[in-house]
Amino acid sequence: MPAPDVVVIGGGIIGCAVSRELARRGAAVRMFEARTLGAGATQASAGILAPYIEGHDRGLLLELGIRSLGMYDEFVRDVSGESGLSVEYRRCGTLEVAVDAPAAVRLRAAARAQPHLQWLDPAAAHGQEAALATSIEGAVLARDHGYVSVPALMDALAWAALRHGVQIEAAHRVTGIRVDKRGATISTEDGTSWSAGVVVVAAGSWCGRIDIDDGAAASVKPVRGQLLRLHWRGAPLNHIVWGPDCYVVPWQNQTVLVGATVEDVGFDERTTAAGVRDLLDAVCELLPEAWRATFLEARVGLRPATPDGLPFLGASQRSDRLIYATGHYRNGVLLAPLTARLVADLIVDGKEDEAVRQLRPRG
Repeated sequence: MPAPDVVVIGGGIIGCAVSRELARRGAAVRMFEARTLGAGATQASAGILAPYIEGHDRGLLLELGIRSLGMYDEFVRDVSGESGLSVEYRRCGTLEVAVDAPAAVRLRAAARAQPHLQWLDPAAAHGQEAALATSIEGAVLARDHGYVSVPALMDALAWAALRHGVQIEAAHRVTGIRVDKRGATISTEDGTSWSAGVVVVAAGSWCGRIDIDDGAAASVKPVRGQLLRLHWRGAPLNHIVWGPDCYVVPWQNQTVLVGATVEDVGFDERTTAAGVRDLLDAVCELLPEAWRATFLEARVGLRPATPDGLPFLGASQRSDRLIYATGHYRNGVLLAPLTARLVADLIVDGKEDEAVRQLRPRG
């Protein structure tokens, strides 16, 4: 069977992961990005790999997160080897903190229901992280969780994709897609057209701004997330710390990432004083030593949200020449390896995973 020729629209973490996986399986891939690679939601991602927090009792989302986390060791190793670049990646675990009695009841119940979680009373929680506020009611430890440095991973994915033969068309804004039985035609803002056998829509929040003869993309909306980077001056943090209003990711260079706001403000990509203030207040309440930290920068990204909070993954109802890989919201980095594998299975091998059947967009 001849190798498929594929156009991937979007150069964030999902688009790059999909492009690299398709190319390494023999597909001829051309990836379009309207700005620079990773300039959308990816640039404001903390890289947390925490399905037992993000999924909790959410069924399919939890299942997808666990599957993808199980792929991460191999994913990072292979991408680093293919690109020749190192990627900071640690399975340091998470502590989800109960700041009041109702939260403690909820988290204790979660720990009883899930063998990968361990409930810690306040003394045990402080034994894991001395910097926690003294008023906490306890915490849940998830030892399997971790993080990856997203800027380093993006660089490595881009170089790995190039070395597998992916053609990257940067600064080309795709404005329209038309599909028929023979393939797809992609039009760009500068008036040029491109053809392919299959097109993968991985444009995140911007899917709805592409003229597609299909209603699914229009339901993807942007949700702004602001993220802070601080130089940590307290005792070193051993885990990702997750509170009700923020999370904290400790990097090995003594910086921490603090995220993230959830703001339904359309395509407004500004960092704001209110967003920065809210995150600083939240982290200082969770970890009082944060008052001593040095503020380094604020980042912002627009996360692609779908109506049910699950990604769109699979062929359009209109044509199997049009494939969606978008709407990952806060879980694009976590779900990148699995998404890439499932899309490549579908396009290259004609295999539709059960998860893809459930996530196939209806539009």
